[in-house]
Amino acid sequence: MTSGYTLEQLSIDQSVEYRKIVTEADVHAFAEVTGDTNPVHLDAEYAATTSFAKPIAHGMLTAGFISATIGTQLPGPGCIYLEQTLKFRSPVYIGQEVVTTVTVTDINTRRRRATLQTVCMCEGKKVVTGEAIIMLPAV
Repeated sequence: MTSGYTLEQLSIDQSVEYRKIVTEADVHAFAEVTGDTNPVHLDAEYAATTSFAKPIAHGMLTAGFISATIGTQLPGPGCIYLEQTLKFRSPVYIGQEVVTTVTVTDINTRRRRATLQTVCMCEGKKVVTGEAIIMLPAV
């Protein structure tokens, strides 16, 4: 297992980026795993009758890219996800690339916690924004 950053290795404004193109298979797998079979995600005919005009990815699938970034890159393996706020600002369509950025905004050494700004973007537009609080293990 790859080790992540320690609390002592983090710094304010430290940032990482994760990129993922959302596929139809991703959306269907997410629906299968979670049970969220809302037709706006899975049925093109139904989605055509909505304001989206075509199927959209689940918001929580997109938010999952934040978890992937935190758990694998910053701070990485060993951290514990404590809190996450989310604002879903725009839909993500199948075939779009989601660029997820996680940035350290605060470090609480005493409690071994870091606050992270979390942003997912598609084509230069914010689609999900929020803030995460994570705990880092003692070294």
